[in-house]
Amino acid sequence: MENFMLWGEQKLEIGRILEALFTENQFMAAMIVDDKGRIVSISETYLKVLNLSREEVIGRPAKEITPHTRVMNVLKNGKAVVGYNWRINDHNMIASTIPIIQEGMVVGAFAYSVFMDIWNAQDTIENLITEINMYKDEVDNLYKAKYSFDDIIGKNEAFRKVKKFARQVAQHTISTVLLCGESGTGKELFAQAIHNQSSRSRFPFLRINCAAIPENLLEAELFGYEEGAFTGAKKGGKPGKFELANGGTIFLDEIGEMTLTMQSKLLVALQEQEIERLGGRHPIKVNVRVIAASNKNLENMIESGIFREDLYYRLNVVRLDLPPLRKRADDIPLLCQHIITHLNCRLHTGTKKISSSALEMLSTYAWPGNVRELENVLERAMILADMEKTQVLDERHFMFIKKQLDLCRAAHDQQNLKNAVREFERDLIEKALQDADYDRVKAAELLGIDLSTLYRKLKKYGYSA
Repeated sequence: MENFMLWGEQKLEIGRILEALFTENQFMAAMIVDDKGRIVSISETYLKVLNLSREEVIGRPAKEITPHTRVMNVLKNGKAVVGYNWRINDHNMIASTIPIIQEGMVVGAFAYSVFMDIWNAQDTIENLITEINMYKDEVDNLYKAKYSFDDIIGKNEAFRKVKKFARQVAQHTISTVLLCGESGTGKELFAQAIHNQSSRSRFPFLRINCAAIPENLLEAELFGYEEGAFTGAKKGGKPGKFELANGGTIFLDEIGEMTLTMQSKLLVALQEQEIERLGGRHPIKVNVRVIAASNKNLENMIESGIFREDLYYRLNVVRLDLPPLRKRADDIPLLCQHIITHLNCRLHTGTKKISSSALEMLSTYAWPGNVRELENVLERAMILADMEKTQVLDERHFMFIKKQLDLCRAAHDQQNLKNAVREFERDLIEKALQDADYDRVKAAELLGIDLSTLYRKLKKYGYSA
């Protein structure tokens, strides 16, 4: 482990993690310093070794507390120093110091010392480094995109064109992208893949669901706030998603749910490439690519006055329309196999395949929930099959789909019957009119109906009065 690479709040978060990790460790003395070498956090064990109180240590230069510390060298050259011997107040210790890196700059260092048998010290340090890396990875994963274009499955011609275009779009890292499509078509997968394919991939990817956060909280979530900006505001303030995503990508899901007030503020952020925290007095420059997604018709929303036209044009620089699953039914066998493989690992099941009759049935279903619904249906079917100790999914494992298809067929048959009755009645009226030489009184008598009923039906079928 050479360093911690951190963005935004991660510097604070890693401090909390490391402090929690070592505070109760009686065999380890640990401290964190800022870029000036001043102590910002220290373990209880270290305080006992130094025989000092926390108040006497916090904020003071580390070299004043421990003159032989190597933190200043690490801060200067940005390289870790691991496993050196030193002595503090009659304690023989094995020490290490690791720089904390933020956006290529050394912003602090983490120093720790172990006092125990010298022969076991190296093993202990290696175990602790492994544990620290585990926590570092956990923090990093909060800000990373998981999916690439390899995770987006489909050979349908229209779908492949969209995927190819998305790959090209990824290289233009300044342009905003608007992903349109029904729920469950994979908009977030495309957003993450575009980010990972671009030169921004080494920077954060942050997602925010505009429909899931109330308006009064959404502004603070996007743009952050200063200390005292509102009741309950965190001490020291908090950066928003735009600041945390600096250099990377922010994904605004369900953008159509954003209120007009928030749309105006977002528009300013996009136009100026800067944001202002709640309660702040100065704008903050940000370099962020925005990818927005909507399952609604934004053009109709503009006409209805609930979505800003200028924001729409700002977002709609590059547009990707993701096709629904019913329009790429030829991908269902491939998707099923991919999903089954993934679910077998997660569910610990042994499903091997789907019968051809079941696949045919799945291919004729409309899939209103798209790929997300397909995943849920397959998961339910695999659980049922596992309970039956069978490795092949067939029609009985998809009873919900079968019932939906039966209802659709019944509705279609009923509509066909109505049409047939309508055509038969029209033909009878036409024949009666011809037999009566278009005398409507005689035609009504031939049909066995009164004249007013005949006039009503003539009107129904488009005859002139």
